[in-house]
Amino acid sequence: MNPKILRISLIAALAGFLFGFDTVVISGAEKKLQALWETSDAFHGTVVIGMALFGTVIGAMFGGIPTNRIGRKKTLFWIGVLYTLSALGSALANDPVSFGIFRFLGGIGIGASTVAAPTYISEIAPAKQRGRLVGLYQFNIVFGILIAFFSNYLLNGIGDNDWRWMVGVEAIPAAIYTLLALGLPKSPRWLLTRGATDEADAILKRIGSELTVDRLRQDMAQSAISAGKQEHIFMGKYRFPLALAFLIALFNQFSGINAFLYYAPRIFEEAGLGENTALLSSIGIGFTNLVFTLLGIYLIDRLGRRQLMYIGSVGYIISLGLVAAAFILEWSGMMVPVFLFIFIAAHAIGQGAVIWVFISEIFPNHLRGSGQSFGTSVHWILAWLIPSSIPVLFSWVGPGPVFAFFAFMMALQLLFVHFMMPETKGISLEALSEKLSGGKK
Repeated sequence: MNPKILRISLIAALAGFLFGFDTVVISGAEKKLQALWETSDAFHGTVVIGMALFGTVIGAMFGGIPTNRIGRKKTLFWIGVLYTLSALGSALANDPVSFGIFRFLGGIGIGASTVAAPTYISEIAPAKQRGRLVGLYQFNIVFGILIAFFSNYLLNGIGDNDWRWMVGVEAIPAAIYTLLALGLPKSPRWLLTRGATDEADAILKRIGSELTVDRLRQDMAQSAISAGKQEHIFMGKYRFPLALAFLIALFNQFSGINAFLYYAPRIFEEAGLGENTALLSSIGIGFTNLVFTLLGIYLIDRLGRRQLMYIGSVGYIISLGLVAAAFILEWSGMMVPVFLFIFIAAHAIGQGAVIWVFISEIFPNHLRGSGQSFGTSVHWILAWLIPSSIPVLFSWVGPGPVFAFFAFMMALQLLFVHFMMPETKGISLEALSEKLSGGKK
């Protein structure tokens, strides 16, 4: 693998580390904050938890605008700035509203990063290694999740304001990432959409790409780049990739993955574990996620995206069904963590490894930012609505029926993979555009 392209991809993928850390770090503090500010389940889910998720929706919906206009590199830099401000502001907040506002800023960073980072990496990666390189973004997400769980465990109980340290420590990696993003080269494909041929050529040579600017320009011309200003993703010819992005994002969230990550300690306590045991079990979840994500990244360019989705779907159905049964039938407390470990492994090797790669591949160059924004918007709207409703749903119907519903949705995902999802491994972005446009399957 080209070491320069690998290094560049790793730096861009660090946006995923902050995504994962920011997403999960609240899980160690959320019960403390609810008790501190004496908020209802509805207010807690909507403001303290939900504001960050609402921010991800806004970041995902509008992240395609700066990604396309000012470029992938500059967007990644400003994402780092948002993460840093969010971490510092959340740590210093003295009321739930101001806390929610600063978490909202971090959410914008998360949502925008799911547009800009996979788009950027997919555009500089060789076709035969694109899955693994874009998969570095997902690896960094789960690495951030693991470090956040571990950080919460270490910082728990260090004082009355331990929650401030939990949410504030993110400022350190956020500031480092922001500085590293300044050194990233611009995307050659994005530069060519702006007519900057000489700059694109210089960057391709500097990073040692196997592509030449003439070859890349020819391929992009064949994928109708010249019509970019007149086209949009909602045209009839792009109905199929649009449907693919919508469905893979929808099923990702109806697995219950974000609901679980935000409330892992609470779910373990519902299963009968103590607070410290619940936090320690959360670290185990993060470690399992990391190991199976590495396996998914290793396999994604070997077995392909579709095969991993098959494996993940079956694992989801089995594990979620067992979790639902454990809560409904009141099995012993340690059974639930075991089943949830299986759930996390199924997610990591399937949806977790595939979603950001797949969405970044299926749209043409001139619409990739908009297409990525659409897919991630669907993902984050559901990631906002579902976790925000978990405290109320757990109080109303209990965890068992909730996890049973998630298992049913994963049965529907299995049908989607079998009947609709195409394989994209090893195919150039331009060839995929030609293949999937106009409803061609």
